[in-house]
Amino acid sequence: MTLKQFAAKIFASLVVRQTNAWAAKPVATQKAVLATLLKQAQNTQFGKDHDFKAIKTHQDFIERVPIRDYEDLKGYVKKAVSGASDILWPGRPAYFAKTSGTTSGVKYIPITKVSIAAQVKASRDAILHYIHQTGNSQFVTKKMIFLQGSPVLDSSSYIPTGRLSGISAHYVPAYLQKNRLPSWETNCIEDWETKVDAIVTETISEDMGVIAGIPSWVQMYFERLRAKSGKSVGELFKNFNLFIYGGLNYEPYRANFENLIGRKVDTIELFPASEGFFAYQDLQEEKGMLLLLNSGIFYEFIPANQFFEDNPPRLTIGEVALGVNYVLVISTNAGLWAYNIGDTVQFTSLAPYRVIVSGRIKHFISAFGEHVIAKEVEYAMQEAISKTDARVQEFTVAPQIAPLEGLPFHEWLVAFEQEPSDLAFFSSILDTALQAQNSYYKDLILGKVLKPLQINSLPPDAFIQYMKTKGKLGGQNKVQRLSNDRQIANALHKIKAHV
Repeated sequence: MTLKQFAAKIFASLVVRQTNAWAAKPVATQKAVLATLLKQAQNTQFGKDHDFKAIKTHQDFIERVPIRDYEDLKGYVKKAVSGASDILWPGRPAYFAKTSGTTSGVKYIPITKVSIAAQVKASRDAILHYIHQTGNSQFVTKKMIFLQGSPVLDSSSYIPTGRLSGISAHYVPAYLQKNRLPSWETNCIEDWETKVDAIVTETISEDMGVIAGIPSWVQMYFERLRAKSGKSVGELFKNFNLFIYGGLNYEPYRANFENLIGRKVDTIELFPASEGFFAYQDLQEEKGMLLLLNSGIFYEFIPANQFFEDNPPRLTIGEVALGVNYVLVISTNAGLWAYNIGDTVQFTSLAPYRVIVSGRIKHFISAFGEHVIAKEVEYAMQEAISKTDARVQEFTVAPQIAPLEGLPFHEWLVAFEQEPSDLAFFSSILDTALQAQNSYYKDLILGKVLKPLQINSLPPDAFIQYMKTKGKLGGQNKVQRLSNDRQIANALHKIKAHV
């Protein structure tokens, strides 16, 4: 064991003890976080506008600070973007994370020095929890790669602006710099396909131990490694034993990844976003991720089935229940207040509090009142893959309300790495699993309102071509898993027709 490995294990033990301390008193921890946030921001414009000094309880907070999305907060953000100080948080933001919004166009999410420090700490702690649990610290001496956006920031205005992953690239700890790939020059390449090819060239002969990124884009990297070398990823990187991911559920990709790698590897799931780092997988055997209650973020949870009501309930951590779909609302040390990030979560454990990401509040299929969500279609796909020989690259689901003949149905547009030998059997498993997850969908099938789902098999690169047409190839961009209209489905049909 090297000195670096030994030090990592000692540090991991310390961090786990610190985590266990706040996790043992979740309600008190969150109460203290809210009090601290309000006190620190009471003299900002937002704090004065909402009378932060008078807020003593969570009910006071509810009465003074309504739920907002980006559009509602935009007036404050514009002032901060223009260089004004003390708007949402004391001083000026250190950065703005630039993201693409569906209704608001480009969004500028404020990031402060304390919030980026919390993001970096959460990334570090996720790995340290893994080391503590498994005893595996060998990878700290190997090469690591983080597939991410360009670290080049736009500094033409008052505050540097860029993608979150690019901002984070400036905060890689010094003790990892020698191990980190790709090179700065390669990481700065904007065109994603050119960048992946350059990363393949740089890494193909290296001793990789950790690979991290959004599964769909890491999959592209693995495919190009195999194409160039003629070997599996596991053969190329004999010491590769840890894949770290976030942004997408890994399970639908797992079979294809294990085929590309040639063996199983350990994984760590993360729940980061431009608005904050919310959770990470702290135990290998747990599917849920530990919700970070002591990292400068105060959480509220609105039952998804009540979200669009007037004055829906805003629950705190001590009021949540297992298995309920909640809209995640946050107040942060970056100056976001009662902010709806759009994600929905479900709790898998209450001691400690662990969550899974169940979808997006605006991404669902409910053309007939079924309200199918991402978690349900991903679970169904996982079931179908596990019981057949299929391997899936990517998929999305959309309603077909007006078919040329017969009853309406849900259309699953799937790019297979390997089509199942019996597509009808694969489809039946999908449909049965979705019915088991969603009783409304089951009733529609049994009542002959819908017919069972239909699969449209797409070319392997169909989703890559689609994302390219949207200017969203690579980085933190993700394919929308399901939608209540035909826009994505129709675009994919056009791509298929031109192949």
